[in-house]
Amino acid sequence: MNNLEAVAVLRGHLDGYRQRAYRELVGLRGRPQTAELRGTSGRSYQVEVEVHWDSKPGGAVRVLGSIDDGGVRSLRPISQDFILAPDGTFVGE
Repeated sequence: MNNLEAVAVLRGHLDGYRQRAYRELVGLRGRPQTAELRGTSGRSYQVEVEVHWDSKPGGAVRVLGSIDDGGVRSLRPISQDFILAPDGTFVGE
């Protein structure tokens, strides 16, 4: 797996989630979102995005994305996340 390409694919996919409203992300809790995406090399990657409360219900949500190529790396996928507060601000950024 090309780690640099995988990170770029994951970052691009998570950018779409960063554009979503807090309320929409809350609605995705407990429902993992999966996609198969292609990198610029043509390689196929599996991406999963999960949304959880960060610390308490009704508070900030953590959006966690992971990516692998279906090979050995699927045992330890690359992951990135962000936290969105109810007021629409990103926590820690």
